[in-house]
Amino acid sequence: MVIYKKVADIFNSGIIAQENGQIVIQDQSQFNDIMIDDLATTIAKSDDPNMKKICYWIAHQAAISRGVVSSSIQGLYSAMGQKKIGGFTVPAINIRTLTYDVARAVFRCVKKINAGAFIFEIATSEIAYTQQCPMEYTSAILLAALKENYRGPIFILGDHFQVKVNKYLKNSETEIKLLRTLIDDAIDAGFYNIDIDASTLVDLSEENVDIQQELNCEVSALFTKHIRSVQPEGIEISIGAEIGEVGERNSTSSDLKAFMERYMVSTSSLKGLSKMSIQTGTSHGGVVLPDGSIAKVKIDFDTLRRLSEICRSNYALAGCVQHGASTLPNEAFHTFPQVGCAEIHLATQFQNIIYEHMPISLKGRIYDWLKENCANERKPGQTDDQFIYKTRKKALGPFKKEIFSLPQDLKDKISTVLEGEFDFMFSQLQISDTREIVDKYTDVVAVKHNKEHFLKDKE
Repeated sequence: MVIYKKVADIFNSGIIAQENGQIVIQDQSQFNDIMIDDLATTIAKSDDPNMKKICYWIAHQAAISRGVVSSSIQGLYSAMGQKKIGGFTVPAINIRTLTYDVARAVFRCVKKINAGAFIFEIATSEIAYTQQCPMEYTSAILLAALKENYRGPIFILGDHFQVKVNKYLKNSETEIKLLRTLIDDAIDAGFYNIDIDASTLVDLSEENVDIQQELNCEVSALFTKHIRSVQPEGIEISIGAEIGEVGERNSTSSDLKAFMERYMVSTSSLKGLSKMSIQTGTSHGGVVLPDGSIAKVKIDFDTLRRLSEICRSNYALAGCVQHGASTLPNEAFHTFPQVGCAEIHLATQFQNIIYEHMPISLKGRIYDWLKENCANERKPGQTDDQFIYKTRKKALGPFKKEIFSLPQDLKDKISTVLEGEFDFMFSQLQISDTREIVDKYTDVVAVKHNKEHFLKDKE
C-alpha cells in the first residue's frame, strides 16, 4: 500500500476520474484491489491535510455510488420503542486504532450472519487521543465497507459528547460552544447518531431527585434543540442521553422518570430521544488489579431490565444502553437481549487484542512513552501494570502511523482474532438476520457534498 503524495497520482492512474465535480470509477476491479487500500493508507499516515481531504471526498462519493450510506438508526429504535420489534441488542463497536482493518473484520462478520443492526462509535475523548477526527473515522469505515463489498445503511455514532463539569461551572457558554462545534463537525462527517452526555452535571448531593437531574436535563434539551436545527434535510438524527455517569452509583427508575418528565416538557415541539444510557455497575475499561488483570464485575441486570421496560412503556424509547461492557465475562453477553437492553458499547477488549499481538519492541516504545508523557495520570499506589493498562489508550494517536504500518500478515492475524470475537459477540446479542428489519425501518438518505465541502478549512 502507498501514500498518495499528489492529487495527480490519484487521477492519472486510470482508475478514477473527475467529471463535473463528481468521482467516476473507471476501473472497478483496480479500485477495489488497489485504490481502496491506498486511500485508507493515505488517510491514516499522510501528513498532508489537503491529500487527506481529497481521500475523504473520494471515499464518500464512492460509497454513495455503491449504496453505502451513513444513516440514522432512529427508525429502528422507534420501532423498538413501539414494541414492534425486539429480542436483540445492538452492538456499538468502538474502534480506537487500525480502524480500517477492524471495520473490515466487522463487515465480514455481519455479512456472514445477514446482520444490519450494528453501530460504529467513537467518543469525544477518543477523537482527541486517537487522533481521528470525525471525517477521518467515517471515511475509514466507508472504505472498509467498500473493500468488503458491503451495501446498505451504516450507523456511525458520536458517543459521550460530554459536558466537562468543572469547565461548565466555570464558563458554561464556552463549554456549550465547544460541544456545539463538535456536534457540527460530527454531523458534517456523517455521524447521524449522537449521544449527549450531561450526566456529569447530575448533583447527587441534593436529596430531591428532580433537582439532582435538573441541570442534566436542561443541557441535554439544549443540545437536542441544536442537533434538530442543524441535522440534514430528510434525516432525523438518533439522539441519546444519560442519567447516570458510568462508574458511579447505579441508576434508578426515579432518576429516569425525573429526567424524562422534565426533558419532554423542554423538547415538546421536537423529536426527542431514542434511548437512555444508565449505570448498572460497570466502568469504562474495567477495574484493574495490581497484576494488570481485570476484576470481575457484577452487572445489575434487574436494573437494566426494569429501566428498559420503563423506557419503552412510558416514553417509547428503544430501551437502555449499557456502557463499559467489553471486559465482562463471556457468559454474561447472552443476557442483554433477554433483559431488553437496546444497545451495548464495546471497546476495551478489542484494544486489548491489538496490544496482545503487537511486536514487543513497539509495545516497549509505547510503554516508555506513557511513563514519560502520562506520568501525571499515575495514581498513588498504582503498580506499573495498572498504570500501563489504564493509560495505554493515550498512545494510540501518537503511535497511529506505526501501528498502521505493522506488517500486513500481522494485521491480518489481528483481524482474524477480532473477527472471531465479533462472531461470538454478535451471536450472543442475537443480531443475526436483522438486515431485513433494518432496511424496513431505516430511512436511507444519501447526503451528497461537493469537493469544496471536503476541502474547506474548519473555523
